[in-house]
Amino acid sequence: MSHTIRDKQRLLARTRRIRGQVEAIERALEGEADCEKMMHLLAGVRGAIAGLMAEVVEDHVRSHLVDEEMHPGALKADAAAQLIDVIRTYLK
Repeated sequence: MSHTIRDKQRLLARTRRIRGQVEAIERALEGEADCEKMMHLLAGVRGAIAGLMAEVVEDHVRSHLVDEEMHPGALKADAAAQLIDVIRTYLK
């Protein structure tokens, strides 16, 4: 089973929160909000999407690259942890 299917409800909840943030941006634009408010809203969405991407990538690494049982010869767990750290740093 794919990790996105296994974690479907959690990922959908995050996606729905992001949709709410995007809708807040739309309302702010319609209400002619000032640029400072817009930048805060946009930064929040950017961070939320980066967090979602980091979560999916981390689960992918742990499920498909590290699981020795499912994938003989997979990466070592500490190498995967280092890769995940780099990805999380990049996505910030």
